[in-house]
Amino acid sequence: MALFGAGVAAADDYAGQTYADASSAASDAGLTVVVAGRVGDKLAQDDCIVTRSQTAPFADADDGTHVDGQVQFYLNCNGGYATATTPGDSLGSQTGREAKAAADEQAQQEEEQALEEVSTPDE
Repeated sequence: MALFGAGVAAADDYAGQTYADASSAASDAGLTVVVAGRVGDKLAQDDCIVTRSQTAPFADADDGTHVDGQVQFYLNCNGGYATATTPGDSLGSQTGREAKAAADEQAQQEEEQALEEVSTPDE
């Protein structure tokens, strides 16, 4: 039986990383980083999440010339997860749940640290 439309999905080395981490890794690999697309404005660029990337060779969108040694990042700068007042990944998605769990853990650690500071008498 033949399967039509079945292809091999290429792994995206940068997807899911922050822009800061992904751009550092790409630079270490000798690539020039270009932000090709961006949604949202809630996060600083270094904190945006790379949703996908495209590594050269490809044709330049402006003039069709051959591009090499470059990687294009598509960024999500909405935030880690959606709330009633801020955009982000749905808590129904794995990335949204992971972002919420990380934020909850950090909030718990900050609360514990604040309680330690309050309950520790000065000498």
